Amino acid sequence: MAADYGARQASTLNVLIVEDDDDSREMLAELVSMLGCRALRAGDAAQALRHARESAPDLALVDIGLPEVDGYEVARRLRAQPGGKDVRLIALTGYSDLSVREEALAAGFDDFVVKPVLPEALESLLRAERKRRAGGTPQP
Repeated sequence: MAADYGARQASTLNVLIVEDDDDSREMLAELVSMLGCRALRAGDAAQALRHARESAPDLALVDIGLPEVDGYEVARRLRAQPGGKDVRLIALTGYSDLSVREEALAAGFDDFVVKPVLPEALESLLRAERKRRAGGTPQP
């Protein structure tokens, strides 16, 4: 992994990590930080929506399998908040079947990543988001 390059490319990004599993959330936050981004952590929907309002993340990694309010609903609610349409939403799930992907995209996610998230995949997501925000590529 080219961590120095990734850190330079993604240095200005605020990344919201929404994951109910403490170890997974901390691992992702550590990787995000190593890649030069600011990691915001949320363990449930209420924390995620509060962070989104208060911190205006550039990108959010949202676990679909959250308890009580699932990730699909978090995406819908986040999109409805002021500034919510500007956040790049990435669905995180342990399932890779097409129906889960289609439901995630219909809920407002921009992309879909199967867990566990590989460091190289995360670096690629951050690099692509930085490039998109700099005007290099349009958001799909």
